[in-house]
Amino acid sequence: MTQLYKISIKFVVLATSIGLTLTSCSDELDQPELNNNFAGGTDFSKTDDMIFSLIGTYQAVSDRGWEQPLVVSTRGDDVNAAGDQQGLKNQDRYVYDNSFFGSRTLWETYYGDIIGAHTAMEQIERYMELADDEGIAQGNRYIAEIKVLRSILLFQLSQVYGAVFIPESSDLNAFSDVTSVPTKEEVMQHISDQMDEAIPLLPNLRPNERTDLPGGVTRYTALMVKAVANQELKNYQVVADAAGQIISSGKFSLYPDFYELFKTPGKLSDENLFEFQYSDFGSGQGDRVSHLYAPYGPNSWTPSVDGSSNGWGFFEPSMKFVEFMLNRGETERLETSVFFTQKGIDSLVSVTSYTAADLPAFVSPTTRDGDTNTSDVRAIFSSGKHYLPSNQLITGRTEYGSNKNYIVFRYAETLLMYAEALLQGASNSVMTADEAVNIVRQRAGMDPLSGVTLDQVVDEKYAELSMEWGKRFFDMVRLERYDDLSYDGRTFTADKKFVTYHQDQIDEFPILGEIAN
Repeated sequence: MTQLYKISIKFVVLATSIGLTLTSCSDELDQPELNNNFAGGTDFSKTDDMIFSLIGTYQAVSDRGWEQPLVVSTRGDDVNAAGDQQGLKNQDRYVYDNSFFGSRTLWETYYGDIIGAHTAMEQIERYMELADDEGIAQGNRYIAEIKVLRSILLFQLSQVYGAVFIPESSDLNAFSDVTSVPTKEEVMQHISDQMDEAIPLLPNLRPNERTDLPGGVTRYTALMVKAVANQELKNYQVVADAAGQIISSGKFSLYPDFYELFKTPGKLSDENLFEFQYSDFGSGQGDRVSHLYAPYGPNSWTPSVDGSSNGWGFFEPSMKFVEFMLNRGETERLETSVFFTQKGIDSLVSVTSYTAADLPAFVSPTTRDGDTNTSDVRAIFSSGKHYLPSNQLITGRTEYGSNKNYIVFRYAETLLMYAEALLQGASNSVMTADEAVNIVRQRAGMDPLSGVTLDQVVDEKYAELSMEWGKRFFDMVRLERYDDLSYDGRTFTADKKFVTYHQDQIDEFPILGEIAN
């Protein structure tokens, strides 16, 4: 039997941590785990302890390495990979390197967390064998939540790689002799079907209405996952129906301040359908739990709060995006999305028709919060959506972006996805495409549209969702608007949709080397 993966397993109930890491490192175990995923001595009659398996899954899913969101998020014409990570910069130009470590860790970490999710579900099922009716219902709800978390990871994996494996359990032996790999279409349909199973079991609440696990997934998170999976499938009627249920619930609204939505005031807002949550626990001392925002930050800045650390300059809003937003007369969304440098402003003036006098006052290296981006080494712009003002850091904390959540899905995307679905031929009476688009535009201070077209919706998504999980790139691929992705010396063609599998994965699964996505 072929060795499938070399794995390490951590199971710490009281620490609410279930982690499963797939790796090819030589210092890990040399044999696959043979369905021995549960801690010895666990008392499965204590059904209240089921929640620890669920919480552990949330912890694992949120525990991303710095490079993984960047591998998912680059390649669009809204962002450039910058800095000294050549593999990432190559990927951004559609030159895929099968030795790039970021591609390897994305695959390994995501699959580790997916297998860990199955481990958690199997453990909950063990508890349910000894549970009363209430405990069984609770266990089924927890499993439904985990299915949503698992599907979010699988969704992103398939967006990046196309054809990927669909684990059905924690038993890695099931993949020892694989003879086929599900296509992207099969993966997306699987996700949609999983959400159909999960939705009836999940709470009819906004994530921020949950009191047991504030910010945890609800049926609306699952509906959003179903919608985005079917958007990839171009099943626009299903998109309209799923998004329409979110809209008609009346539970969601746009956070009034677009700038603060992506900072600490916007954490767990009524707009957010799912976000990775990080906290400094309101204390200037002790352990820190946060996303590694450093890759997005300027590698040199003058913060308003002395001692605040800088970033690495690996993620740069594109000049194309900045010019697009200026041409539209965008203010709130441009100021929020881009943290300017003087070098970037000078470059903008030199390569466009804009003069320094033409530019609005917010086009400045100094933000409204008094932080100044002085970087001129790795990037000419930094991501404003990943920027946390230094004056919002908890006193005593210095890490860039500390205590900031990472939004995955939000209501503005729901509205725009719904509008696009209608213009792609779907029908729904919840609201018109005009109404959906204008709700988003109103928050941004933009004039309403009448008789909105598909092109206008696509532009609206560009303005609204830039630098968020590669949504612009995946839209352009789905719509086959390859010319938009061919810019600044790049040439995009249909064969560049998917990132190349890492050689380590091909060595483990030779069938991957035979796939032409």
